[in-house]
Amino acid sequence: MTESSGIDSTVPPSGTGCAECLSNDGWWFHLRRCAECGHIGCCDSSPAQHASAHFTETGHPIVRSFEPGEDWFWHYGESQYYDGPALADP
Repeated sequence: MTESSGIDSTVPPSGTGCAECLSNDGWWFHLRRCAECGHIGCCDSSPAQHASAHFTETGHPIVRSFEPGEDWFWHYGESQYYDGPALADP
């Protein structure tokens, strides 16, 4: 996976929690970070599923877990896990 494949390792995360949930008093189980633009959204087990909604709205297919100690990537379009590069720190 490279920048040309939907990963920009230079972009920092958009914040410390789900951007949409924080703006409307929502809540989440786990967080996902868009590997292309840094958007932080909640996972598909969360009530609002903002990370998947971000993919649908933007076409950015790859997220990385934003949970402490996790470094896996998920490709929504291919429905599979990947290894990827280190991403920019917050």
